[in-house]
Amino acid sequence: MPTPDFDLYLVSDRSQTRGRDLLSVLEQALEGGVKAIQLREKDLSGKNLYNLAEKTCRLCERYEALLLINDRVDVALAVDAAGVQLGKTSLPIGAARALLGPQKLIGVSTHSLEEAQHAERNGADFVLFGPVYFTPSKASFGTPQGLDALKKIVENIAAPVYAIGGIKSANTVAVCRLGVRGVALISAILSADQPKLAAATMVRQLRG
Repeated sequence: MPTPDFDLYLVSDRSQTRGRDLLSVLEQALEGGVKAIQLREKDLSGKNLYNLAEKTCRLCERYEALLLINDRVDVALAVDAAGVQLGKTSLPIGAARALLGPQKLIGVSTHSLEEAQHAERNGADFVLFGPVYFTPSKASFGTPQGLDALKKIVENIAAPVYAIGGIKSANTVAVCRLGVRGVALISAILSADQPKLAAATMVRQLRG
């Protein structure tokens, strides 16, 4: 089973770049040291997502970073991405694994211990858990889970855990103390005045 070797997982959302070109902002983040990007642009058609994924994949290759595609196993296969990020309404993990093969990464987004354990049992390579803190992008998933809930996940599953939801420079250290493999975030980098600097700061904090 592949193991994620990144500690900062940048999730894309072109509505949070403050009007800047997404690829340009992603490149700045990569320059700052980001080594894994999840392309998560759910409103795009298959064709437009494929085109964006292809460009993002080439960008990631230049910086020796991994690209995972949210939900769309077909697009991940088409651009030879490093893997996929699955959620509640995605293909089952086993079906995704059968299509992707043993070497691709499969991350699963979870919002409870039960979901995290289910993902691990079914072969997820890592899980995202959140929202840890309040963030508008995750408001639809309910109130923030908090650090105690995150700690419970880390202590009860062996798979690498990434915290997501309201993660920013000010709370990264508190999150990392709980033993997470890393953090996933959107606005702390994509909406920053200087995405490269924001990414570099976060990378430095994560690597202690």
